[in-house]
Amino acid sequence: MLKGGRLRFFRRYFLPRLAQYLLVTFIGINVAFFIPRLFPSDPVLETIGTIRSQGTYLDPATVDKFISDLRELYGLEGTIGEQYVDFWKRLFRGDFGISLFQFPEPVLSLIGKAIPWTVGLLLTSTFLSWLFGLVIGGIAGYYPNRLWVRALDAVSMLVRPLPYYIFAFILLIIFAYVVPWFPLGGGSSIGWRPELSFRFFADVIRHAFLPFISLTLLGTAAMYQMTKLVVQNINAEDFVQYAQLGGVKGRAIISKYVLRNAMLPLFTNLVLSLGQIFGGALITEIVFSYPGLGTLTYHAVVSGDYNLILGVTTISVVAVTTCIFLADLVYPLLDPRVRYR
Repeated sequence: MLKGGRLRFFRRYFLPRLAQYLLVTFIGINVAFFIPRLFPSDPVLETIGTIRSQGTYLDPATVDKFISDLRELYGLEGTIGEQYVDFWKRLFRGDFGISLFQFPEPVLSLIGKAIPWTVGLLLTSTFLSWLFGLVIGGIAGYYPNRLWVRALDAVSMLVRPLPYYIFAFILLIIFAYVVPWFPLGGGSSIGWRPELSFRFFADVIRHAFLPFISLTLLGTAAMYQMTKLVVQNINAEDFVQYAQLGGVKGRAIISKYVLRNAMLPLFTNLVLSLGQIFGGALITEIVFSYPGLGTLTYHAVVSGDYNLILGVTTISVVAVTTCIFLADLVYPLLDPRVRYR
């Protein structure tokens, strides 16, 4: 019986979600391939123009040979179909080619340098804002008429609609320009190399503080509002009313009854928050000149670096879809109703 239940779970739950995961990832990578090729600019011709603008003379034969070599180097040689086939061959080898923005460094090398900064900033701010919003919003939803809850409601309604980049600019102007407590930008002081030392670690935290605060405060405000709404809806359920009439303490009701039943949509919100790698979080990196994927993507788009755009987007699509797929697999552990369907 147990073996049959596992087999049924595998067929009805796991396989459809695995197929959906592979399909969404495939579509996302294809979109990442075709969109840069719709840009009106040609990165190869722009490179030739940049070289000529510096006063370098290139005869027509050299220009034609140079263009041919660059198109082959960047995977732009041949028709769209040929480029598409060549792209998948290189992708399975883990090769995104050479970056035009920082020639001749490989794309994977640039992404490898930027990912630790983005992961450190985004994961920390995302998990802390989710945790703070979960705890505070859960308590506020159970005690909605308290004075401090009304004050938090007013603050969250004021902060939540602000775009990430506007809030980041406000913090930058106040705490880096008017009151110069923190640096204007960057991931560390100029000239410092990454090392395992307290001085370097403290310097990195100081540079990351303002972007971290901007992401965490806005994320906490959004999570607070969502958790409070979900908890208020669960409070109206019969089992919560029975627990209150039975004399169960409010702290136990919140932790054992309310938040557990609210965990499924809130966990989904946590997973989807990881998708902010395509949202305002990366704009926050650009505002603070933070050396993560956001700044790297900005330079790639400005310079028309197809390979770098494709590399960042592909890795981001795979990361986000994988997180959602793993979340689907965790759902049966959080909610027994999913296992019984």
